Amino acid sequence: MFAGLGAISTTLIAGVAAIKRGLAKPVGSLAQLGTLDVGTKAEPQYVNIKDRITLARLDDLTFGAWDVIDTDGYQASVRAGALEPDLIEAVAPELAAVRAWPGVFDQRFLRRVPGAFHKTGTDFMDLVEQVRADIAGFQRERALTSSVVLWCGSTEAFLEPSSAHETLEMFEAALRAGDHDVIAPSMVYAYAALSMGVPFVNATPSRTADIPALIELALANSTPTAGKDLKTGQTLIKTILAPGLRDRMLGLRGWYSTNILGNRDGETLDDPDALRTKRESKLAVLDSILRPDLYPDLYQNLSHQVQITYYPPRGDNKESWDAIDLFGWLGYPMQLKIDFLCRDSILAAPLLLDLILFMDLAKRKGLGGPQEWLSFYFKSPVCLNGHRATHELSLQLAHLKGQLNRFVEDSAPCETVDTLST
Repeated sequence: MFAGLGAISTTLIAGVAAIKRGLAKPVGSLAQLGTLDVGTKAEPQYVNIKDRITLARLDDLTFGAWDVIDTDGYQASVRAGALEPDLIEAVAPELAAVRAWPGVFDQRFLRRVPGAFHKTGTDFMDLVEQVRADIAGFQRERALTSSVVLWCGSTEAFLEPSSAHETLEMFEAALRAGDHDVIAPSMVYAYAALSMGVPFVNATPSRTADIPALIELALANSTPTAGKDLKTGQTLIKTILAPGLRDRMLGLRGWYSTNILGNRDGETLDDPDALRTKRESKLAVLDSILRPDLYPDLYQNLSHQVQITYYPPRGDNKESWDAIDLFGWLGYPMQLKIDFLCRDSILAAPLLLDLILFMDLAKRKGLGGPQEWLSFYFKSPVCLNGHRATHELSLQLAHLKGQLNRFVEDSAPCETVDTLST
């Protein structure tokens, strides 16, 4: 179930329908196309992940969604413009079948979104009960055996940490008090899902299930969470390139990144407070990889800047530029330029698919709280117990595959999946 029926969620729904019809391949999905080495160093043996791990099949998936615009998947996909009209029409029945339920909305956090279609209640706990009723009703109507909730809404305005976020008891008091200063709409979905034992994914940089109170709830209910901020375009390139520069001991004086995009995400980020949320997520990556504390001569004075500009003509086709000032032997300067003309939703949709399948697996395996092994998919991975987040893509992939191999070796039974909702 998607909290947000926009470009990313409709691109996934349309993609799954197209794949099931034989119109496309699941390009970009590790769960569908990736492999595991289940052999030895001397004799590697590669098998497809989906053939070795009990994952939900694409035929098992059924979709539901909330939004603050009264729409269905077909209308939302047309409006988003992420897919070609011919493909949208080819899977129009599957898209139109997803009719949005009224969402949770607060203009304080989503200032650029026209949220006329939303729930109302006496306080946030009332809204939680309404979201729970939507989840339970959908599960009952579709005879579902498991579900996953994904926050795919627009980036919310920056929210400072609060004492109300520290414990579950204090957070629940803030929900009942209707405290708009400390509760964002995304948190309502997260609390509702986790309180029902439903896995929750935060695909955005918003402060949501990463607060101590909701981590406490997830651990208490043995329910997995994952987040935050899908790693798709410019940051994906950084987490591939930066380790190579560091491993060759090449220095960096500056890394200037700028983006233009014209979709609803771009419009939302035109709000300075929402942009602050996004920039904090994007800026954290390089320090973690380059480790200026270990290599001060190379990275101590790095100037890392990130700019995002709303430019409507580009729609969902984001363009990112990186101007990198590096230096080598004897301090001689060099430059590297990258121009990535990417498609935001096309890069994000297969990540959502993997997260749905792997989070359902984690739930069936009895795992709860932040799933650090899924850091591969995020710009700002949420960690437990003060663990330092790993941003390097190759290390994240090794961690993910290591966990999958442990699932293979695990003798504990893993329940099969009949029908899974997202």
